Amino acid sequence: MKYRIFLIVCSVGLAPIALSYGAKPSATLDAFFGITVDTVNLAHIMRAVMGLYIAMVALWLWGAFCKRMEGPALVACAVFMLGLAAGRILSFVIDGLPHWLLIVYAALEIVLGSIAVILYKEKVSDKTPHVGS
Repeated sequence: MKYRIFLIVCSVGLAPIALSYGAKPSATLDAFFGITVDTVNLAHIMRAVMGLYIAMVALWLWGAFCKRMEGPALVACAVFMLGLAAGRILSFVIDGLPHWLLIVYAALEIVLGSIAVILYKEKVSDKTPHVGS
């Protein structure tokens, strides 16, 4: 049950972020971060990012509601969250500190990615036969 709850929480948290990046990037990115989306190429990239985020939400929900997909969904969540966090940390070092909300995203990605790793390890160890069992 805790795997399901975690995957649903991650899904619910990521869905609005996905939509803010790609549903109408010229409005939302300007409103949140002061980013002007004034080319087809940038709008295209942001909508592709939205598609990736929505795909991850779908995979996590699949894992939340299909027992055999729990493990793969937890791994995908860990890779996604920690991958984003790694890129953000690299940007902090190279580019400096961004908007405060992006720093919050980085912190959440580190925390949620770490929790996904812990939950996956727990799930795998629960299935491992114990000596003397």
